[in-house]
Formats: sequence, C-alpha cells, structure tokens
Amino acid sequence: METTTTGTRIKGGSFLIERRTPEEIFTPEDLTDQHKLIAQTASEFAQNEIIPRVKEIEEKRPGLLRELLKKAAELGLCAIDVPQKYGGMELDKISSIIVAEKMACDGSWAATMGAQSGIGILPVAFFGTEAQKEKYVPRLAAAEWVGAYCLSEATSASDAMNCKAKATLSPDEKYYILNGTKMWITNGGIADIYVVFAKVDGEKFSAFIVERAFAGVSPGAEEHKMGIRGSSTTPLNLEDVHVPVENLLGEIGKGHHIAFNILNVGRLKLGAGCVGGAKYLLAETLQWAREREAFGKKIADFGMIKEKFGDMIARTYASESMSYRTTGMIDRLLEGIELGAEGASKQILAALQEYAVECSILKVMGTEMLHFVADECVQIFGGYGFSSDYAVERGFRDQRVNRIFEGTNEINRLLITDMLMKRSMKGELGLIPAAQKLLDEVLGMGASEEGGEDEPLAEEARLVEGAKKAALLVAGSAVQRFLQALAEEQEVVGVLSNLMMEVYAMESALLRTQKKIARSAAEASAAECDATRAYIYDALDRMELEARRALARIAEGDMLRTQLSLLRRFLKHTPADTIGLKRRVADRALELRRYPFS
Repeated sequence: METTTTGTRIKGGSFLIERRTPEEIFTPEDLTDQHKLIAQTASEFAQNEIIPRVKEIEEKRPGLLRELLKKAAELGLCAIDVPQKYGGMELDKISSIIVAEKMACDGSWAATMGAQSGIGILPVAFFGTEAQKEKYVPRLAAAEWVGAYCLSEATSASDAMNCKAKATLSPDEKYYILNGTKMWITNGGIADIYVVFAKVDGEKFSAFIVERAFAGVSPGAEEHKMGIRGSSTTPLNLEDVHVPVENLLGEIGKGHHIAFNILNVGRLKLGAGCVGGAKYLLAETLQWAREREAFGKKIADFGMIKEKFGDMIARTYASESMSYRTTGMIDRLLEGIELGAEGASKQILAALQEYAVECSILKVMGTEMLHFVADECVQIFGGYGFSSDYAVERGFRDQRVNRIFEGTNEINRLLITDMLMKRSMKGELGLIPAAQKLLDEVLGMGASEEGGEDEPLAEEARLVEGAKKAALLVAGSAVQRFLQALAEEQEVVGVLSNLMMEVYAMESALLRTQKKIARSAAEASAAECDATRAYIYDALDRMELEARRALARIAEGDMLRTQLSLLRRFLKHTPADTIGLKRRVADRALELRRYPFS
C-alpha cells in the first residue's frame, strides 16, 4: 500500500487542544503522480460513462447499473481499498477519497458505487474469515457480484441495535435461520450478496453474509424517492432463510463492531463525495452565470451572485481541506501495513476508530455544505433551476438524503461530543483538563495572548486559537454545570459539536493555505487566502451566536455575564471585508469556469 505522509502521528480529536503546523497536515496540493493518475482515470470515467447517461440511470434502465459497475471495476475503481490478494488495488485512503469525490457527479451513481466499493465489500474484507474473503471479495471487487449492506429497519433506523430481525441456530447446528425485514437497502434490488444484521436468539447483535440465491431471500419493490432515483433502494425480506454457520461474519454478539466501524469508512467517503458534488454543481452554475443575461448584463456581474459564489467556494474549500487532512492522518497511521497481511484489518479499523470524531465532522460539515451549495445553485439558475432539464435540479434532490445517510447529522452531532468526552474521561485525550485549566486561568488573572505574528495569515491564526478557547470555555462550563447529565442536554451537546466542527474547519483551511504560501509566492495563493479569511470570519460570527445560546442555558446572573465577557474576549476581532474577499474568489472561479482550487 503506497502512502505519502510522514512525520508526527496525531491523536484523534486533539485539534481542539493542540496546535498543528502546516507541515503536519496533508492537503490536495500534496497529491502524488499516482494520485493524479487515479483522479484522471476516475474523472474520465465519470465524464464518459456517467454524465452522458444520467437520464437513463434515473429512469432505471434495466441492467445499466450492473453494466456501469463492471466497467468501473475493470478500471479498479470498485476495489481501491481491497488487498491485491483478493483482486483489489491495495491503495491508500487518499486514493479512496479521490475516487469518491470524482464519482459524485451524479447522486444515484454515487450511492450505487459507494455501496459496492464501501459497505458492500469492506465488511467481508475487514471482518471475514480467510475462506469468506477468498469466496466473496474477488467477485465483489470485480463487480461480478453486487453487494449491499442491511442494517436499518422500519422501527430501528438510527437505533440500529434495536433491530427485530432474528437468527436462530438450527437443531443440527449447520445453519442460522434468519427472519425479518430490512429497509432502505441501497443496491437492494440488484445485489447478489447482502451483509445482514440480526440478533441471535433475539439478543446477540450479529452479522451474516447472505446470498440472494438462498431460499427465502426476496428484495421488495423499489422505493419511490425524492432523490437518487436511479439507485436501487428496496426492503429485503428474510423468511426462514437458512444461512450456513460458516457465513456468520465476525463473532456472535459483536455485530456492532462491524456496523459502527464500517460507518466510519462511509462517513469519510461521504464527506469527500460531498466535496465532489459541490464542485460539479459549481461548474454547472458558473457556466450558467457567465451566459445568462438580465437587465442588460451577465448575471455573473451582479454583486449578490458573486457573493453566493464566494460563499459556496469558501465552504467547499474548508470541507475539502478537512477531508484531505483527516485522510492524511489515517494514512499516516497505516504506513508500512500490507493490507493482505494477517492482522492488517484490525490495524485499519483501529486507525479509522482513532479518527472517528473527525470522520463524523466530515460527514456533518460536508453534507450541510453541499446542501447549501445545491440550494444556492438552484437560486442562481432561477426558474430554470426548478426544471429537470438542468443538472442542478437533480443535484438538489439527490443531496438531501446525505444528511440521513451514515447516521443522521443529529446522531453524529451527539457522537462528536460524546466520543471526545469519553476519551477525555479515559485519559486518552486531555480535553476536560484543558478546559478546566482555561477556566482557572481566565477566572484568575487571564490567559496570555498567543504570538506567531510573523507567520502567514498571522491574525487569522490568532483568531483560530481564540476560537479553540471559546469552544473549550463552553465545553468546560457545560461539564461543570451538568456533569453526567450532559448527555440529556442534547441542545447543548449539539452546540458543543458545532463549535468543535467550526474550529476543525477553520484550522484545516488555514493550515492548508499556509502550507501553500510556504511553497510558493504569496501572490500565487491570493485566492486561497481570500477563501480562508472569508470562511474564518464568517465562522467566528456563527460560533459566537452558538456559544451565547449554550451559555445562556448553562449559567445565569453574574456567572453568565462573566462567561459572555470571556467569550467576547476570545472571539474579539475587527470585521474583515468579507464582501470583497468573496467577490475576488468569485471572480477567479468565473474566470476559470470551475472551482478554482483544483
């Protein structure tokens, strides 16, 4: 497995309490020649095979999805993460997110491809026995068989472990007999292999490899959906299905390890896919704005339209920066590991678990960024954006499910804070001590101001450090106020996650831009500086509103006034001319007719 990152191995979740340098993070500008070749291959496949056929895909032309999956597999695109010994490419996770990004030109295809290359293959590749891997993985990697992942049920979607599907060992102990119905199964109608979660004896949450050919397996009717209409989404009915005992995946009662670890992979790739979707919609809309006239001029020349473009691009830049930063950290933990070696799967899963917080952040921030971009693109198209003749209409419908996929954004917001707090309580991450230290300092004589005035974007770097303190202030105050009952204050937990996500996004964009400036003349990075500054100053305003809302719940009277005063101190800044920043970013994108940073 080729890796491209060296240096310090960074602890997951530490972004809030540690300062990173630009040299420590991976950025899109660090892509190797191999990465660029993969990007070119995936992009050409999307341009030549997917975009010309989006109408056929949406109309569910029989056999088309399987045909396209086979073509993608012939290029190795379905098996980036799979060991070579099972027919895979055995490449790094940067390669994986590159493919996810390029496949996002159409939501239906992205869902189909994502289910095949991710949740369709990886549970078996990571958790299967050697016999299971040899039997199933090569044929899934080649798209000879199509895979699907069956976790959700009608009454237990987000609460997946409360499933009703049951597995009972047969009297001769040769089979598990499965009964139940799984819902919203991507690739459900075209799959040959299903990874199905059920409770052994109604109690032990477990996973099974189920073949469509087994008696009693029957996909239900295709769902009629708001978006991703071209993907196959069906229920899966299981009626006295005899699954050989050798098809138990992993250990009895340990199905949650499979389900939750695979979700981390899905969140990582979904975040990257949202960046790709945003870039595609931006290119369509930039071209439209250059051509469309109103009141005697191109609409691209109007200030409000430029502000929309500038805002969309700044948010995309931040999401893209987070995506590559996170994936680079994962690859760093996996340096030197042979994917096909014994024990490699556990190391891969451990790396993904280490950065589970960051994967959830990518999922939430990426999906909400794409929702914003899709909505603004429709607005720029005006009435035409509401017409199915234009890609932005389809893009708007398709993106909506992303905030539900891979755990709803509400669930992920709860997870972000919960995972960070649990790590701190275990002594794995010094979040709570850092928050307490900050409170002690500022409630005493006050914390010293950070230096660093000689570095590029020095003022913005100072502001990011202030944002970290603001997030720690609210987190520490919440823990002191609610203690173990914090989990019941979901609104406050949601605010804490919002603050932490903004910090990660701000810092990721900042470090990426600083790294590029260090490599080239400052003027060559003017657009990146503008996008970074625009994002940071807008994010500071969002953070202040969110923090004030939480503090009003946490404290009252003199304590609240003290905390609000500290908040103002940490987030104090002279407003930047974000109108001008976004206007310049938009001008650059309009000149290039695409997202300007790739």
